[in-house]
Amino acid sequence: MELHLLIQNLTNPTLLFFVLGIVASLVKSDLEIPKSSSKFIALYLLFAIGFKGGQELRHSTVDAEVIYTLLTGLFLSAAIPVYVFFILRKRLGASNAGAIAAAYGSVSAVTFVTAASFLETLKLNFGGHMVALMALMESPAIVTGIFLMKKFDQDSGDSMSMKKIVSHSFTNGSVMMILGSLLIGYFADAKQALDIKPFTNDIFKGFLAIFLLEMGMVTAKKFGIFKKYGLFVTSIAIIAPLVNGLAIAALSGLFIEDTANRFMLTILVASASYIAVPAAMQLAAPKADPGLFVPMSLGITFPFNITIGMPIYFAVIQYFS
Repeated sequence: MELHLLIQNLTNPTLLFFVLGIVASLVKSDLEIPKSSSKFIALYLLFAIGFKGGQELRHSTVDAEVIYTLLTGLFLSAAIPVYVFFILRKRLGASNAGAIAAAYGSVSAVTFVTAASFLETLKLNFGGHMVALMALMESPAIVTGIFLMKKFDQDSGDSMSMKKIVSHSFTNGSVMMILGSLLIGYFADAKQALDIKPFTNDIFKGFLAIFLLEMGMVTAKKFGIFKKYGLFVTSIAIIAPLVNGLAIAALSGLFIEDTANRFMLTILVASASYIAVPAAMQLAAPKADPGLFVPMSLGITFPFNITIGMPIYFAVIQYFS
């Protein structure tokens, strides 16, 4: 079953476009997605998943399981950066350790969207509250990472107050789009919402394929991290999300019954941010090297999760069901 899931995932057309992007970059092809088009597609994906999540949330019951799930996600978003920071601090310094810790406590919206596509191939649906959790898990990790920087490196975080950091983490574009779309989907009239269903559902995978094509090209350009920082950071970029993901995949059955919801929580905990966190660190921690934490999350963790990680996490969830 595990091998079947792995093969099925690796032969998914959207994922194969990601591989095409890597190949195109490695052979120095002039294939390129215009930046304006790429930004539009990213906003579309966040809009579509948020709107559909809001529609699902409208028909969901906020029970004890939903509350436990939200609290667990928020707690882990704040807790994961702590252990990651102390593992990295001595070797990479407080600023770099804090930025990496924030990235691995936060989430990747693109990984979440790809995971939703993975579940769709298995004909499984997750609850709308998982979309809300994705947006909410951005901020605690950013705040924790910068707090640790301020505590252990006095020169790292003075350029921006903690109040501004919190505000920025909630108002950056990706969080605003996903939360706004979620709320609109929740309050929108169900009959009128059907009018845009072809836009939010029918063309979703096509846009995801094109976006992953670009992600493949961007990822290939980040492979220089192997030479610059060596095996240590490469190992962390695989081991940290794998440990986080496996732990939640195994233990989430204690308070979540639905397989799809367990999988999406696992993906959130195992993913790493390469959009919201770099934007926050650019303002709050200019000493942190974006040539380190961005390639770790985008160049290593992201491809690992969407190729090998997802089938592994799903198999573990099934084993502990």
